[in-house]
Amino acid sequence: MSSPATPPRSLAEALRRDDVSLAALLRARPDLITPVPTDLTQLATRAGTRASVVRALERLDRFALQTAEALAVAPDPATYDELLGLMAGDDRDPAVTAALPSALATLRVQALVWGGDDRLRLVRTARELLAPSPQHPSPTGLGPTVQEATAGMSPGRIQEIVATAGLPSTHDAVSAVASLTALFTDRARMAALLADVPEEAREVLSRLVWGPPYGQVTHDPAPHLRRLLDRGLLVPTAPGTVVLPREVALHLRAGRAHVEPEPLPPSVESAVAHRPQMVDATAAGQAYTALATMEELLKDWDEGGPAVLRAGGLSVRDLKRTAVALDVSEPIAAFWVELAYAAGLLASDGEADERYAATPAYDEWLEQPAAQRWARLAEAWLTATRTSGLVGGRDAKDRALSALGPGLDRSAAPEVRHRVLTLLSALPEGAAPAAESVLARLRWERPLRGPQQEDDLRSRLARWTLSEAELLGVTGRGALSAHGRALLGVPASGAGSPETEPTGPGDKLPVHHHRPAPPDFLSPAEQAVASAAAARLLAPLLPEPLDHVLLQADLTAVAPGPLRRPLADMLGVLADVESKGGATVYRFTPASVRRALDAGRSASDLHAFLSAHSRTPVPQPLAYLIDDVARRHGHLRVGAASAYVRCDDDAVLNEILADKRAAALRLRRLAPTVLAAQADPATLLDGLRTMGFAPAAESAEGDVLITRAHAHRTPPRTAPEPVPDGPPVPDATLLAAAIRAIRAGDLASTTPRKPTSADPMPARGGLPRTSSAETLATMQAAVLTGDSLWVGYVNAEGTASQRVIAPVRVEGGFVTAYDHTADEVRTYPLHRITGVAELADD
Repeated sequence: MSSPATPPRSLAEALRRDDVSLAALLRARPDLITPVPTDLTQLATRAGTRASVVRALERLDRFALQTAEALAVAPDPATYDELLGLMAGDDRDPAVTAALPSALATLRVQALVWGGDDRLRLVRTARELLAPSPQHPSPTGLGPTVQEATAGMSPGRIQEIVATAGLPSTHDAVSAVASLTALFTDRARMAALLADVPEEAREVLSRLVWGPPYGQVTHDPAPHLRRLLDRGLLVPTAPGTVVLPREVALHLRAGRAHVEPEPLPPSVESAVAHRPQMVDATAAGQAYTALATMEELLKDWDEGGPAVLRAGGLSVRDLKRTAVALDVSEPIAAFWVELAYAAGLLASDGEADERYAATPAYDEWLEQPAAQRWARLAEAWLTATRTSGLVGGRDAKDRALSALGPGLDRSAAPEVRHRVLTLLSALPEGAAPAAESVLARLRWERPLRGPQQEDDLRSRLARWTLSEAELLGVTGRGALSAHGRALLGVPASGAGSPETEPTGPGDKLPVHHHRPAPPDFLSPAEQAVASAAAARLLAPLLPEPLDHVLLQADLTAVAPGPLRRPLADMLGVLADVESKGGATVYRFTPASVRRALDAGRSASDLHAFLSAHSRTPVPQPLAYLIDDVARRHGHLRVGAASAYVRCDDDAVLNEILADKRAAALRLRRLAPTVLAAQADPATLLDGLRTMGFAPAAESAEGDVLITRAHAHRTPPRTAPEPVPDGPPVPDATLLAAAIRAIRAGDLASTTPRKPTSADPMPARGGLPRTSSAETLATMQAAVLTGDSLWVGYVNAEGTASQRVIAPVRVEGGFVTAYDHTADEVRTYPLHRITGVAELADD
């Protein structure tokens, strides 16, 4: 192991840091301990793999990524001053200078950069990903160095360029290129060289300076281009193609590697400020609407919803029907359907003719208080990876994405939702952000490598989060509500002070605004506590359910607010909903009254129900309607023959037979009071009702069948599990165990050991090899002397490992020893030990 004064020679040596730094690395890059590496060498190897490095780069903020990009075009190794020059330029931008140490520390913590300030090295895989090449231009817009650009040039041509640039000739091409490089990196001499070229030539350089650095020329370049080529300010790379060398571009850029370094995150702007009380009231209204919409959706599917497509999901036609039933647009209908599925309230029933239906959990959910029901929906939305905004789009194979279908999971969705709401929570209470400022902040925190796309997935997720949070009642008027803050785990606080609250549109507010920051992510137990706190804050803001309605003479009833469940259920059978909003209007019709009678209610029951729950007298037209429908209800009886109709009044049956609309039922008289039909009872019932009659179904015994709504439920179903975005961040217990195992494995692989007859020059990393007799003899000797040994061990799965053990007892083909690697006493079969070696005295 290298001492603190000795610079590390490899990434593995650089990783031999203290436990705190190692824990920070494993927390930032959890894929490195999946599974736990055997030692630091394997950890360093894994940290340098392409997949792991790409994942780490994608999680850097813009300035840290710009720092890594600058190191990719810097000399390898580079000094801190060279890096500072590339980032801050010749004028040493103070903001960049102040932020660079933190960005470099981030890269070091994530093992993307190692070495001291005098020898900074970007890991090789990251350099390959970020360094410029003709196939993959650098994000900096810089081209190859002079040495790289002239690699295929003849030595004679290089000497001509050196002479034209006013430099003394050299004996070889290597020294000539070094001379040119020294010239291009000397600010004074480079300024003099550029002053000697015409304005047209400088214009050409200015077009290439910020990238792309490649340009096209003819086989006979113009004189001003020839002057650039002769002095090496442009270098040919292929027939008709020239490139601006990196050193020349950096001089023209005043040393900057980037057009615009972004050391500070963009601030989140406040678009408008509202009173916090207004925000909470608006959000509570939206929360109540969300609950009503969810109940209406699942009530509509109560007897079995739409069929499941063969490929899974909801058909476009069924989604349109759902949107019409909910009186919303199709994207919003898809959101509610997906939210019900994510909350475990909706699933497929698994029958042969598979359909969607409510789950048993829906009935339990209905019995909970309104605030708790909302908290369950909000928590499911916050943590779900299914993304309803993708519905209607196409997947990578150009297949349509349907609601409740496959292909809607996006691992980044929970993180983006949480981050957007966190940015909103940092504003003063009542302040609604400008959407574009939120998107700009997210792009800074997770920039896209390569060409920037305004409509990237994270930006779309952020836009959907803002609109969905408003629909769900997490925000009100664009600002985060008090119960929305509680949902994130933010401690409750009063409204912002007058000095800090925005006064109008466009006011800019720093993201960290004297407000407790929510934790990055809550554990399931912590989220349950936060959801309960959110429900407690929301409960007083929701309207209390009412036990009465207002009956009107036009056969309508007005519910001035939410109704208690028994009242709402009965009224939903007795009347049809005509309009919704702050007050719900129900309309009584002959069909709705007949529906209540079919459900087993009598006319007297209906009169008593309305009298008990109306604050106004029962209007005479409504009483007449109920009595008229009840008098005619059940006069005709329909049973199964295929089907028959019987009636004590044969004149009614004569009227039915004479009606042309009865032809499709194919009726014939069996007796003066009985008709037989070649149709099933349900079809016969519907046909007679369309003709204006009020038939009732009867059983084989002649009793009237009471038809109540059949609540179709799926078998017990669990909510869909979110699709993780890579390995989860390890907790403290796992981190401690992983670090202990890595340290012990590193000790076993790096501890000096004595040579054996089978291995006279033991090398690090390989397993010791000794004969069975030698292994046994060495173990027995170590028991007597108390020495520790280095052994190779192969477990039952065939996995080989190195261990440092102190044998305590050897008997029966087993060795019991204190295992320094596992930090505990263990017993190992001797036949699984590949070999043994004594540790060196030093």
